[in-house]
Amino acid sequence: MNTKVNAIEETVEDGKSIKVIECFSPSTGEKLGDVVARTPAEVQQAVDKAREAQKDWAKSSFNQRRAVLKHIMNHILEHADELCDLIVKDSGKTYENAMMGEVLPICTKIKWTIKNGEKHLKPEKVGAGMFPHKKAHIEYVPLGVVACIIPWNYPLQNIISSLVTPLMAGNAVVLKPSEAVAWSSERFQMITDEALRREGFSTDIVQIVNGFGDTGAALVRSGVDKILFIGSVENGRRIIEGSAEHLTPVIMELGGKDPMIVCDDADLDKAVHSALGGCFINLGQNCIASERILVLEGVYDQFVAKVSDYAKQLRQGVPTNPGAVDVGAITTPMQIKVIDDLVQDAIAKGATVITGGEIKTIGSSNTTFYPPTVLVNVTPEMKITYTEVFGPVMLIMKMASEEEAIQVANSTDFGLHSSVITKDKEKGKRIADQLHAGAACVNDFGLCYLNQDLPFGGVKYSGFGRMNGRDGLRSYTNHKAVLQDRFGFEIPPKLYPVGKHDYESAKLGIRLMFQDGFANKLKTLASLIWVNLKAKFSK
Repeated sequence: MNTKVNAIEETVEDGKSIKVIECFSPSTGEKLGDVVARTPAEVQQAVDKAREAQKDWAKSSFNQRRAVLKHIMNHILEHADELCDLIVKDSGKTYENAMMGEVLPICTKIKWTIKNGEKHLKPEKVGAGMFPHKKAHIEYVPLGVVACIIPWNYPLQNIISSLVTPLMAGNAVVLKPSEAVAWSSERFQMITDEALRREGFSTDIVQIVNGFGDTGAALVRSGVDKILFIGSVENGRRIIEGSAEHLTPVIMELGGKDPMIVCDDADLDKAVHSALGGCFINLGQNCIASERILVLEGVYDQFVAKVSDYAKQLRQGVPTNPGAVDVGAITTPMQIKVIDDLVQDAIAKGATVITGGEIKTIGSSNTTFYPPTVLVNVTPEMKITYTEVFGPVMLIMKMASEEEAIQVANSTDFGLHSSVITKDKEKGKRIADQLHAGAACVNDFGLCYLNQDLPFGGVKYSGFGRMNGRDGLRSYTNHKAVLQDRFGFEIPPKLYPVGKHDYESAKLGIRLMFQDGFANKLKTLASLIWVNLKAKFSK
């Protein structure tokens, strides 16, 4: 297995020692190149430059922001084949997964943002409450500089989708991708550079800083105005610890252990193909992978037989061109170990392997392949039932009842996405309503993420804060409350000096506003008039 992927190499440049990231292809083992790892000082410089450039960007019109996003989308569409080549080499995924899992979501997000961004970010009129002489509105003001620390599973999509929303909201963005896909990220920087230049803005508005853990830690502590982190729970805790230094708010998307409940009345073909997609798209390296398939006993045997037949036929190998294989490689050797350790633990505790279940060597010994794996006879004490695998492992568990399926679905510390497969619409909604997750999809998997009108995020250890949709856009702004005069005259707010009747007047005024019953209000109003008359004539 390749132990050199993303190794650190010390070199000398202009008399100074620098660190570079050695980048290798997970599917062929070939060296792709070296990328300079940015120092903490260089990260701070990037943030400082972003803050300066953001001053102009914050003043940009919505038309200008839409134009920049349009350039980004057009570049991706025009260079889709080239970009997919880079993604495949750097991550090990197939061309189909690169096109459907990266290009499609990016274009979906940009198109939605171009159409809806201004609507959700322009000042919003609200009621003035108890102040009829005033008018009120909410302004969605850019925060400043947003840091995005993102993983390796979707090299292009994680970068572009992470920057689209804060950019539309008027912020500058500094991104730190995983060192596992640093090689392709340098090409992706060209996309935003080109778009910003065309509209006359500084390329410092969007910057990618590559490096290892110290680079990410420096970005967290650099004084940015918000942090988006996508990754593991363990690393999420580190991000929160670092963010506390400047009380920087964070959005956390920390993965999941998504359940898919297959009911007795499910369309078997829909259930099988939903499970295959949910488990094996991007070889399971997907935060919303359907890792646990909870099948009601009435269709369990049929489901296992059919899904196993498909899984055994999946072709795995080097994705040399579109259509060459069904699934590719795991992006990092560290993840191979995580997957295999969990699978071997389950086997040792009684799980049955239908297909897969061990590390696979294809071509060079420096490649990282793990085959599509199906496990049955899985029990709750197995670590794999409650730990995120982030790999191509389908756990099939037999459920005696709908109630048991819901209980098992909710039994982990995660709650990102969930799915229910049934022909009964009312049943599907009833089950979905009881699942503890940030999203529930009936008769499909993962499509909630593609619907940009919906917020995306999790509960429990899957994180907090929301990406996508109106809530995602507004999360990158300061919700500024503004209260103004409605008319051309003012009512002076005379509170001082305190008069001897002020307390009684205030009490009656509050009672008049909030008590029930017309007769009671009339009585209180009379008392209030009397108190105010006393106050006036007792001066």
